Amino acid sequence: MPASSDPPAGETAVVTATLPAGVALHARPAAELVRAAGRLAATVTIEANGRRANVKSILEILGLGAVGGTELKIGATGPDAEEAARALAEVIASLGG
Repeated sequence: MPASSDPPAGETAVVTATLPAGVALHARPAAELVRAAGRLAATVTIEANGRRANVKSILEILGLGAVGGTELKIGATGPDAEEAARALAEVIASLGG
């Protein structure tokens, strides 16, 4: 995927979250994000390290290579975009605990 500092066209909500120190987006944390995203109607993406991933795809999340302290940009579009972006930011914050 191309590197981009701008959110994808059509997004209605963008939230920034920081991956907790000591937490990398390996299989278990990525699976938590996928489960949380699966309950949402919105289309949600996460950007990190110049890459963008669909949050409903564990392989795309793993491909971000995000480690503790990485800033993640969560973008959402759809009927519950604002709630979806905030909910995933909360899931990310809880990964360290």
